[in-house]
Amino acid sequence: MKSIAMLLAALLTLAAIPTQVDAKDAAPRKLIEFGWDEPDTAFMRAHIAEMEKTPFDGCVFHARCIGADGKAANMLWDDWGKHAYTEAEIRPAIDDLKGTPFHRFTDNLLRFNVSPGDVDWFDDYSSIVNNAELAARIAREGHCAGILFDTEQYDHRLFDYRAQRDTGKKSWDEYARQARQRGRQVMNAFQKGYPGIKLLLTFSFSLPYQETRGDASKLPTARYGLLAPFLNGMVDAANENVQIIDGFESSYGYKDITRFDTASDLMRDRVKSFVDDKQKYPKVCRVGFGVWIDEDWRKTGWNAEDVSKNFYSPDALEETVRKALESSDGYVWIYTEQPRWWSDAGGPVKLPAAYEKAVRRARSQPPNRK
Repeated sequence: MKSIAMLLAALLTLAAIPTQVDAKDAAPRKLIEFGWDEPDTAFMRAHIAEMEKTPFDGCVFHARCIGADGKAANMLWDDWGKHAYTEAEIRPAIDDLKGTPFHRFTDNLLRFNVSPGDVDWFDDYSSIVNNAELAARIAREGHCAGILFDTEQYDHRLFDYRAQRDTGKKSWDEYARQARQRGRQVMNAFQKGYPGIKLLLTFSFSLPYQETRGDASKLPTARYGLLAPFLNGMVDAANENVQIIDGFESSYGYKDITRFDTASDLMRDRVKSFVDDKQKYPKVCRVGFGVWIDEDWRKTGWNAEDVSKNFYSPDALEETVRKALESSDGYVWIYTEQPRWWSDAGGPVKLPAAYEKAVRRARSQPPNRK
């Protein structure tokens, strides 16, 4: 009896020990749509019933605003510039979202660009900080999951030290310190507008790491070199209830699914050589992936009649999306240009039904959580 009592006591002790659950295993998988069919808030309000018939948990959208001239404006192309949006200008977007009966689309993300990017890191950043806070407010008040933070340099080489206004006068170290400070300010603005926000980045630390092949001494000559210190500033300021998710656009064409394991290792571990706060990094940063259905269609084409001619066959897409979901910490986004999941006329455009079925099959099978 004594031995049984001791065994029971031991079992009770073990039961009281909290189980350590990896964030990758605990997070529900979310599939996000993002592409040239990106809706504005008015489209979502009018078409949400149709959109929610697709196999997604949400989509990337842009804010329908009223510009300074009183005309309709697209906020995402002015986010990182000299125009500071006002409460009145963003109100139409908030009203649209509040008036949209979301059911299945629980994880919508407002797109926030680093465009036009025509400011120097040492310029007045008040308009950018203002816009980051207002964008986060749109997402919060509109019951969205957060922000798709698009770090691609569409207009100006914001993150390229060589392209900065005062490169001849200020050193790399000076610009890196300033970019880091801006990262703190922007992160604080996002959090002020939306405590506990999720930020899905098209690229995070993985991009400057890949550009330099892991050699931080090459950051001054990398196109996205200043993205590394900027992101360090974001990590500095991030509260532990937010998520900074590397969407890893580099995985757009991963038909060889073993590459997801390598990429996951890159984002979880190898990029830490570029991260200053290595203890905080895994608490606030997550792994995600992007998959481009019509990958590089300008070269390979897109055939809506004969799917065997496309970069991804439906079967290959299914395998890729399933592996991406399995390898992520929660978020995978599917990008398209030629095929559209929804349209003004209603229904998809240039999207064979086989691809929609492939995506459904990919997400219907639970990830192999090791």
